[in-house]
Formats: sequence, structure tokens, C-alpha cells
Amino acid sequence: MKTVCVYCGSSGAVDPAFRDAATDLGKLLADAGMDLVYGGGRVGLMGLVADGVMANGGRVIGIIPEFLDKYEVGHTGLSELIVVDNMHTRKKLMMDRADAFVVLPGGFGTLEELFEVLTWKQLRLHDKPILLLDLPGTDGRGFWEPLTALLDHLIAEKFAKPEMAALWQIVTSLDGVLPAFSAAPPPTVAVETKWL
Repeated sequence: MKTVCVYCGSSGAVDPAFRDAATDLGKLLADAGMDLVYGGGRVGLMGLVADGVMANGGRVIGIIPEFLDKYEVGHTGLSELIVVDNMHTRKKLMMDRADAFVVLPGGFGTLEELFEVLTWKQLRLHDKPILLLDLPGTDGRGFWEPLTALLDHLIAEKFAKPEMAALWQIVTSLDGVLPAFSAAPPPTVAVETKWL
């Protein structure tokens, strides 16, 4: 795994445990010699992950749509900031440039990115590892527990096949990220879409 795409929230007014995890994940990736590709923002967990990588000598590629960059949320201190025309192009480039995906806590946008990358994997448009980093907040509960319960429910109700549970991995600590990458087979399927 050379380049890791991180999906996460753009809000900074969140549980301090998640803010710390974002910074620590950035350091972990940089120390492992992995590049970060992400949504290009300087705010929220997104900005903290990028800052964590950059502060530890790593390389960060941000990809941001022009309309968001105009709001001055683009991170200008990155190794590379790519400004694109729309959200679809952004997500496609992030997916193309990544060897694996890590999903930190986030909101609607994070869920949308997660479900797209899961769906594309289900459709065999890629076979890259997807890690849900299910870290506990200050309440001790894993952030992604309600989501994983919903995913289990979809399978139980036969809206997804049982083997779909292998599309993602749950990792409950930062210490589990690198071993999960090491255990995953290397990707072999290039992302191909007809709508871009």
C-alpha cells in the first residue's frame, strides 16, 4: 500500500477523541511511508489528517472541487492540491490514486463516499481494501457501531448477500490499520467507469 485515501468529516466541533485520532492517523501514515489522498480541505478531521501527515514528513495530495475551493476551505499547505470541476471527478480521482481506503468518523459526505466505494467494490470495479476505523469516542462506544448494525441488517433482510460483509474490515484501533493493510491482498482491478 503506497497511497491511502482517507474519508472523514469536515466538522471540527466533534468529540476530541476523533480529532486526536485524525492527527494520529496522519502521523501513522507518514511514519509508514504512505502518501495520503483526501478531499483537499483544511477544516475538520480532514485538515487534521492532512496536517498530521505533513507534520511528520509525509506527502499529501488533496483533491477539491472548484466550488469548495472558492469558499477558501482548500488546504494550501499540501504537497499537491488538485482543483477539479465537480464532486464526481473528485471522487473518481481519489479512488484512482488510492491503493486502500480508511474511513474515520464523518457525516453525510463521508457516508456517501463510503457507500460509493463499497458499491464499486461490490460491482468489481475495484478490489482495494476498505477499513472502517471504528474508534471509541469519549462515551466508549465505537463510532461506526450503528452503521455496522445497519449493514448486518441489510444482509439479514437479504438486500445484500452474506459475502458482501467481506467488502470492508472493521478496525478498532490505530494499531490495527497497518496489519490490516498487510493482511489484504494487493489490488488487481483498475477503477473503470463510463460516466466520466
